[in-house]
Amino acid sequence: MWQQHIKVSAPYDFSRVLERLALDPLTVADVERQRLAVPLYIRDVPVAVFVQSIGDKSNPAFLVEAEHEELKEEIVKRISDIFQWNMPLAPIHQHFLQTELRELFLEHEGTPLILDFDLYFCLMKCFIHQQLHLKVAYRLTERFVKAFGTEREGIWFYPRPEEIAALHYDDLRSLQLSGKKAEYIIHTSRLMVEGKLRFRELQHAEDAEVANMLLPIRGIGPWTVQNFLLFGLGRPNLFPKADIGLQRAIQKLLHLETKPSPEQMEALAQKWEPYLSYASLYLWRSIE
Repeated sequence: MWQQHIKVSAPYDFSRVLERLALDPLTVADVERQRLAVPLYIRDVPVAVFVQSIGDKSNPAFLVEAEHEELKEEIVKRISDIFQWNMPLAPIHQHFLQTELRELFLEHEGTPLILDFDLYFCLMKCFIHQQLHLKVAYRLTERFVKAFGTEREGIWFYPRPEEIAALHYDDLRSLQLSGKKAEYIIHTSRLMVEGKLRFRELQHAEDAEVANMLLPIRGIGPWTVQNFLLFGLGRPNLFPKADIGLQRAIQKLLHLETKPSPEQMEALAQKWEPYLSYASLYLWRSIE
């Protein structure tokens, strides 16, 4: 097993990362040792990558360990992308200290935007989570992965599109997924297998282009596109104004009698640009 030490710009609070990821029952983490297992597919090879914090918020550093030395460069790049190690948080923090979100950013200082470990599964998870309470969504996602994924030494690897594309709708309905969600999941997986949906193209496209490519697919609306852009591609300036959680968080933060109007949301968004994704993240954290 190879190792690599990586230093990151401060502030960066890995304990906040583990707090959020620990909500997912599929997460394999050792909170005491600040160590996390990340299941990746690199060139279709399943690789368990271990990420451990060996610093602190003001002096962040990490130890990355994995097998497959021949894939080391690609693994380190993917892990750096997932944990946003190349996105310095200090300028973002300073930006929000001049706004209504000052106290929120002081409380959650150094909380990064963490990407889903797998782009394909990010989209599948969006389908599963649609219109569900978070706990129910996590439970169904866990059921989906354990039914069709692969377990290696206690770490669950997400199913591949080829495997899901070959299923029947009843295979997913038996997990208590709705008929429509079963259709969306299998149909989108088949588009990938047929080469009609290519994540490599999405990664290098502008936000509007991503939306144009995804919205024609059954089951994908603006909410799914925004979640995919945020947690799949890590775009820094997204603010899902129609999100109920964001509206509740802003109502609480600003002591409003009712949820903020679209005009109020738009006015706030203009002040928080160009880091709206971080405003969204910290607002969600404030009500979790």
